[in-house]
Amino acid sequence: MINITFPDGSTKQFEDAIDGFTAAKSISESFARSCVAMELDGKAVDLSTPIKKDAVVRFITTKDKQGLEIMRHSAAHVMAQAVCTLYPNAKLTIGPVVEDGFYYDIDMEPISEADFPKIEAEIKKIVKARLPIIRKEVSKQEALKLYEGEPYKLEMISDLDDGTISLYSQGGFTDLCRGPHVPDTGFVSAVKLMKVSGAYWRADPSKPQLQRIYGTAFFDKKELNAYLNFLEEARKRDHRKIGAALELFSFHDEAPGMAFFHPNGMEIWNALLAYWREEHRAAGYVEIKTPVILNRSLWERSGHWENYRENMYTLVIDETDSAIKPMNCPGGMLLYNEKRYSYKDLPLRVAEIGLVHRHELSGVLSGLFRVRAFHQDDAHIFMTEGQIEEEILGVLNLVERMYKTFGLGFHLELSTRPKKSIGTDAQWEAATNGLRAALDAYGTGYKVNEGDGAFYGPKIDIHIKDAIGRTWQCGTIQLDMSLPERFDLSYVGPDNEKHRPVMIHRVIYGSIERFLGILIEHFAGKFPLWLAPVQVSVLPLNDDLAPFARELCAWLEQAGIRSRVDERSESLKKKVRTAQLSQIPLIITAGDKEREAGTLSVRTLDGKVRYGISKERFLETVLAHIRQRNLDLNVFATD
Repeated sequence: MINITFPDGSTKQFEDAIDGFTAAKSISESFARSCVAMELDGKAVDLSTPIKKDAVVRFITTKDKQGLEIMRHSAAHVMAQAVCTLYPNAKLTIGPVVEDGFYYDIDMEPISEADFPKIEAEIKKIVKARLPIIRKEVSKQEALKLYEGEPYKLEMISDLDDGTISLYSQGGFTDLCRGPHVPDTGFVSAVKLMKVSGAYWRADPSKPQLQRIYGTAFFDKKELNAYLNFLEEARKRDHRKIGAALELFSFHDEAPGMAFFHPNGMEIWNALLAYWREEHRAAGYVEIKTPVILNRSLWERSGHWENYRENMYTLVIDETDSAIKPMNCPGGMLLYNEKRYSYKDLPLRVAEIGLVHRHELSGVLSGLFRVRAFHQDDAHIFMTEGQIEEEILGVLNLVERMYKTFGLGFHLELSTRPKKSIGTDAQWEAATNGLRAALDAYGTGYKVNEGDGAFYGPKIDIHIKDAIGRTWQCGTIQLDMSLPERFDLSYVGPDNEKHRPVMIHRVIYGSIERFLGILIEHFAGKFPLWLAPVQVSVLPLNDDLAPFARELCAWLEQAGIRSRVDERSESLKKKVRTAQLSQIPLIITAGDKEREAGTLSVRTLDGKVRYGISKERFLETVLAHIRQRNLDLNVFATD
């Protein structure tokens, strides 16, 4: 008799050994049809795996994230089978699951996206055939014999330990794989090939270049179509395209990975910093500025020279090794040591908009999202151990307040000690427990990422959610008991003795460049009035009214409203269209009627025109909207 225990604690008995599908059918036929694999005593295996003794079984269904990943792995095999059918000389390497899909690296003739339809047609044939996917285990010697003429598979098998090797077959196609897989190819019902690129075998430029074919797959076509629509919306919001169209920033070969900000971009930049400074002053922070270049002795003391040097730009000044700072913290340590602090001076909250440089590989640079030079809205909070929970809660409340201003939700993740780290076990335990206590007190729930902390301390990562549901890791809160010791920081306690402070590293925007890129995509270039580079466009109806338009523009600028005049000899319709394409929130028409009446005609981004608005009413409404950092694009919605 075999006893199978399910996750809810219930148990079923079977007289003989059975496979997972039979066990699932004992629950219901419809449930069994939704199962793609199972966990047998905690290990993911195929549904066809025999259950020969008492076991704990959890079924993995089409509704589970794990089930989707297993199906996508099977989809990679289906795609590889289709490619091998169409291109008999193709040589397979590996085909893993990645975020939102899968890819397969194949040594074959170059292809392009124009070839995708015929590959997808072959995929559909394989899916329609509902070929059973069957696992087989062979010896290493058998596997080597089976893959004669397949150099990449032979190399992979040779690297494996002696013992059994698993293969998966579907029809006449067999691939080397650990599994598990879905029961048959019919589960791979909605597949789309996405792109193709070059990739070196084992990421080694000295080895052959392969064709990396990316695809995605879902259990039904509605989910696939929803995903493709999401990608199309994301493409429309691409910050690089919008940034160029709105003349916000650019990149140049003379400074790879380092953004050039145009006047329009600087208006947003300055608005972000003004808001940041306002919130930080209110939260009790002071602001500092430290040098960009510091010498090797400092980076050795901080641990960066040993643990982070490969990411740093180094140089020699006066025969002394130096580095451009990749982080702001060590300079902040030097400033702290300039004074002698009492426990009464703590917590000390010190903020810095610091320019840092980190060497990123050219292949990963991506607009404002991945750059080599960026500004961090850094802050270091020096405190006693008894102040940890209160100070972290203060940062979390500041984070919530600031992100809410941009209409951004967020969730929290706690990252613990990595393999490569500095500090004692006791320090890490105390720091991690301090973060846990603050997160528990904050009360919104959080995810734990084991081993993903900074090398000098555990951290809370803050992931924001944008207008179309994407998440971005921006803010972070890192608790550090190591750097204060390395820099011999101290304060005088109530006992008149020296004590070591605890330190928080934290950012909210993170990288200001990256945060701006996220905002561009979040708002799709339609910035709320307070952030818009140009808040008002004044359009004279003819050349004679240009002086009047300039008077209005000067009046707006004096009131603190960013404005410009479009004096081109174009029709009003074309000028309005230009302003709308530039996503300018307010358009004022400067005509004879308005000049005589002393009123304004105002067009908003929703296309509505409001006539006869008094100047006083305009200023009152617009300035209040800006002051409140209102996100509503319809500034005069209540009129």
